[in-house]
Amino acid sequence: MQPLVPASAGIRLPNIQRSSVAALLALLSASLYMASIEASLGEGYPERTIKIVVPFPAGGPTDVAARLVAQSLSPRLGHSVIVENQAGAGGRIGAKAVATAVPDGYTLLLGGTNVNAITGAIYKNLGFDPIKSFAPVAMIYTDSLALAVSPRVPADTCQELVKYAKDNPGKLKYGAPPGIYTHFAGEFFKNKTATDILFVPYKGGAPVVTVVLGGHIDMVFNNKSTVLPHFKERKLKALAVTSQSRWPELPDTPTMQEVGISGFPSEVIFGLLAPAGTSMMIIGRLNSAVNDALRAAEVRASLDAVGVEARIGTPQEFAETLDEQARQWKTVIDEIGIKME
Repeated sequence: MQPLVPASAGIRLPNIQRSSVAALLALLSASLYMASIEASLGEGYPERTIKIVVPFPAGGPTDVAARLVAQSLSPRLGHSVIVENQAGAGGRIGAKAVATAVPDGYTLLLGGTNVNAITGAIYKNLGFDPIKSFAPVAMIYTDSLALAVSPRVPADTCQELVKYAKDNPGKLKYGAPPGIYTHFAGEFFKNKTATDILFVPYKGGAPVVTVVLGGHIDMVFNNKSTVLPHFKERKLKALAVTSQSRWPELPDTPTMQEVGISGFPSEVIFGLLAPAGTSMMIIGRLNSAVNDALRAAEVRASLDAVGVEARIGTPQEFAETLDEQARQWKTVIDEIGIKME
């Protein structure tokens, strides 16, 4: 029997099949090329000093987180990790500096709720996308807020504060950096309680606490890591906390939910981010180093001392958490009705 196709005859694919095979081979070649580039970018990392940009003034909760991480990462990475404060515009200046930096793993952002989950809901034309312009590296810890009031304010409960505010419209003042969660906490409180309380803007969270302690303004919503020492020393009065359950350190202070103010996000996230496009090998190296630091007894003790909770996880888990927070905060901001320029 004669063969259906002579042995000398070449098997010719139709043109469309030849094109598909060529495209597949080109795609495979490109993928292998990009993988080799990424491997070369991550190989030997780090080789010099790494900078963590804090987009707020020194002394605030973001700065505290960055310095704790920098101190812990240096020995684990074998090179210095420094902190640089680039404050201004509610964190947007420092965030943009990192978003537009070379994605080589040497310029990182200490971000999270403020500059990544919130800004996209209130600002336009940022010059960067607060989510897409970054590659999440690792969560560091979660914090919550408290309504802190000066001892000179004649109110020892949230209900008494609301009554005093209604009896004296426009007399009470609260402070916060504009456009961040402590600002929105104050506006959310005003909206839910139908009170007239004056907002006074400041450049950072730490300066606000200072002016409340000095009696220049009356109240502030601020992080547990910032205000807890002042509650313990009775320099400030704690009237409510935003967490889902009461703080162990303040068992007699109710949650916002318990005083009838619901719908405000319960936690604030702090984490490390790199510019989008950073090699996944570098992201993985940094994530491993951060998580290893968070497991260390001395780091845990430092976090416990300020009352915050370490959060160990993958870059993907951090990305998913930021997406969820962005949805939560958009709901809050839409309810408040604040629009920022």
